[in-house]
Amino acid sequence: MPGFELWGDEERKEVNEVLETGILMRYGFDSLRKGIWKSKELEAAICKRFGARYAQLTSSGTSALTTAFAALGIGAGDEVIMPSFTFVASFESVLSVGATPVLVDVDETLTMNPESVKKAISSKTKAIVPVHMCGSMADLDALLTITKEHNLILLEDACQSIGASYKGRAVGTIGHAGTFSFDFVKIMTCGEGGVVLTNDESVYIKCDGYTDHGHDHKGGADRGADQHPFIGYNYRISELHAAVGLAQVRKLDSFLDIQRRNHGYLKNILSNVPEITFRTIPDPDGDSCTFLSWFLPTEEITRNVVNELKGQGALAGNFYWYDNNWHYIRKWDHLKNYVSLHALNNDQQAALKKLQTQDFSASDAVMGRCVSTAISLLWSEEQIRERGEKIVGAIKKLLGEQSIPACVKLHLPT
Repeated sequence: MPGFELWGDEERKEVNEVLETGILMRYGFDSLRKGIWKSKELEAAICKRFGARYAQLTSSGTSALTTAFAALGIGAGDEVIMPSFTFVASFESVLSVGATPVLVDVDETLTMNPESVKKAISSKTKAIVPVHMCGSMADLDALLTITKEHNLILLEDACQSIGASYKGRAVGTIGHAGTFSFDFVKIMTCGEGGVVLTNDESVYIKCDGYTDHGHDHKGGADRGADQHPFIGYNYRISELHAAVGLAQVRKLDSFLDIQRRNHGYLKNILSNVPEITFRTIPDPDGDSCTFLSWFLPTEEITRNVVNELKGQGALAGNFYWYDNNWHYIRKWDHLKNYVSLHALNNDQQAALKKLQTQDFSASDAVMGRCVSTAISLLWSEEQIRERGEKIVGAIKKLLGEQSIPACVKLHLPT
């Protein structure tokens, strides 16, 4: 799955060019950096690869989301609809700008259910944030229709689906803005980093200043001559991190090719089990294939299979999100009890208290039956076969079968 698996000379070359200048900051020191501007290069490469007009690098995916919310004018008094299955950064960034997260159910796309979104809209709703989880995408046509009908902002959290597309367009470039995360375990990595993508020049200009203490970057080589038209924060990426990302973005398409091949091999094996069904993908051709997500008939069966794999020492890389502390509402007690080191506003406290009793049974019915298998870039065909047969064997054992059928073989896609 992650780009760090194929770290090599390309990344070392880009980093060493920065080290040779000694200028690790992305702004200023023009005469000393010897023409080396890795952040600018990476932003241009991102725009070219993903088809966005503008890209603003940040220090993380979380800061990218926070920056995007601010640039889109989302703050105190606004409600932001987001899914119950995501990474904690999604709601952290909503809270950080003073807005209120409103969580809705997911369906078997593992992303927000558009019908649940419709029911959650109120007079305070300002934005809908589909989170393209586990390498695939939300039903963007349905969500775009909703945002247009209600005059809402669509911000795509595509941090887990770099390289995925929807009907020929890169996820993250379809809404008013989108974000990627480049942390260590993402499809392409900077070590730490993120980016805001947008086709709106005014949003980009706000992102550019917001991530650098409000600097308008119009002072030329003299940062002291910059004006500060609004308050900003330090969400800058470093040149070292950008250098890593520059090498990685050039390798992204090869990463995706490997992922899709290995995903196909593993899916062929699991398809031999009639009790397994697979995630619904709104545009199968656009799946980045960073995970293979599959379902069993009941939560009990799924939990038993997970425990069997754990007992065999074969659980690594298979994620049972239903019990995961970072990704699903069920385990977010710190959010539901609004445990914060600083005071939250009254709207935020009321909304989070409501989460304590909100019915997420529809999401539970999906997530309780789901396992996502991370796809490695380093697997050999034999390793894929071994991994797949362990999963099949655990399921057959728990369903009362005596052995794995001999017909379970690795069928390579043409």
